Formats: sequence, structure tokens, C-alpha cells
Amino acid sequence: MSSEIFEAGMLLCFGCSWPMNITKSIRAKTAKGKSLAFELFVLVGYICGITGKCISGQINWVFAIYILDLLMVATDILLTLRNRRLDKRKEAAQ
Repeated sequence: MSSEIFEAGMLLCFGCSWPMNITKSIRAKTAKGKSLAFELFVLVGYICGITGKCISGQINWVFAIYILDLLMVATDILLTLRNRRLDKRKEAAQ
């Protein structure tokens, strides 16, 4: 049980940054300063964690935090892609 608490703590610490990133992406409407590669690596990391939970049969309350974090990262990736399109439109209009 204690290992689950530490795993959840790690996920919550990582997960705290994503709402801030999402808010920044929405407000800024630019992808400047964002790394799509970084976001994709993080997404793959969460997928690996989820897969590990499934393979080991340890589907518990911590699994929900993995899913929440994965959804936030995916949201930020979609916003980054949207903002890249907005950046291209701005550059084309100049």
C-alpha cells in the first residue's frame, strides 16, 4: 500500500504542472516555446505506466491518476498543434 502512495505522489506532482500548461496554451495562442517532442515523450511515459499497471493486474485508484495525467497531456498536445496552425496563419498574413 505505501508504494502506491509514493507512486500517486509522483503522478500528482507531475500532474500539477499540466493544468498550468494547458491554461498557458489557451491564453497564449502560440506554440512558441513549446516542445511537441517533449510532450509526446511524456505521453508515451504515461502510456507505459498504464500498460505496466494493466500487465501486472494492479488496476487500483492510482490507475485513475495515470488516466487523468494522460488526458491532460493529450489536451496540451492538441492545443500545441492548434497553436502551431495559428502561428503559421499569423506568419502567412504578414
